Amino acid sequence: MDKIIKFQSHQEAQELFGLHDVNIKSIQREFKVKLTLRGGHLKISGTNVNVKKAGELITYLLEALRLGNQKIEKTDLFYLIANFKKSAEAGIKGVEKLQTGLVRAPETKQISPKTNGQREYVEAIERHDIVFGLGPAGTGKTYLAMAAAVEALKKQQVRRIILTRPAIEAGESLGFLPGDMREKISPYLRPLYDALYDMMEAERIEKYIETGIIEVAPLAYMRGRTLNDAFVILDEAQNCTAEQMKMFLTRLGFNSKAVITGDMTQSDLPNGKPIGLLQAQDILKTVEEIKFIYFTGFDVVRHALVQKIIEAYEKINKQN
Repeated sequence: MDKIIKFQSHQEAQELFGLHDVNIKSIQREFKVKLTLRGGHLKISGTNVNVKKAGELITYLLEALRLGNQKIEKTDLFYLIANFKKSAEAGIKGVEKLQTGLVRAPETKQISPKTNGQREYVEAIERHDIVFGLGPAGTGKTYLAMAAAVEALKKQQVRRIILTRPAIEAGESLGFLPGDMREKISPYLRPLYDALYDMMEAERIEKYIETGIIEVAPLAYMRGRTLNDAFVILDEAQNCTAEQMKMFLTRLGFNSKAVITGDMTQSDLPNGKPIGLLQAQDILKTVEEIKFIYFTGFDVVRHALVQKIIEAYEKINKQN
């Protein structure tokens, strides 16, 4: 079967093909089709199913370029191909927010969901006051939650952002670590700072931290507080005890959102200690106002090999 797609200009063809034809080579390899450019027309050759799916993806990419997207990013194409392999509907649905994004960073970097799982996660954060994002590392759980928090602050939907995580990974008490309190907790909170600096200017972040608009603190500091008008992110929640999880969830005040992220397979709690995240999942799964989003290896936005590594481990775990 053959399918012909017509370009509107030579430049459009160049943008679709990419530098050294890298985009077209990826599409040919993944869909097992042959693509031939002749006089402003692209011919797609292969089996009926493969030609149909490849044609739908190429049509989608051309429409995105015609709407103003100046470049097809490698990571976007990777997930587009994976989605369109399933179906055009899944592909378009999975990337419908790529053109608008969540937040635009200082260097005009657009942060947006790349997979169906990430899209569902972002939509859940928009619609629910408490969202749990559960799954392996590299799926964007914390990063997208941070982007949503920054956007909510910019739109004045909340008055402050609170970032927290349990500080137990090294198995040490904070009191025995060197330095003042900020130096003691900094290593535990570094991933949160890293994401934040990707989305805002350094000077503004420092100003917001000084004035309390942005607060980064260990989970223990949340006890006894009521968090109103805030976007609260609890990271590494698999390291929360049952008592800590209940304490955190009951801090939420008026006009606030909470996003809890974690990976059940990466808990550093002592053996026999109940995992608060697991307990919360069992207790709260029937509460309609609370949303649980489960990420898989497909949602990993890192090197392609990371996705394969996670899938291999998941396969072994299922066998056991």
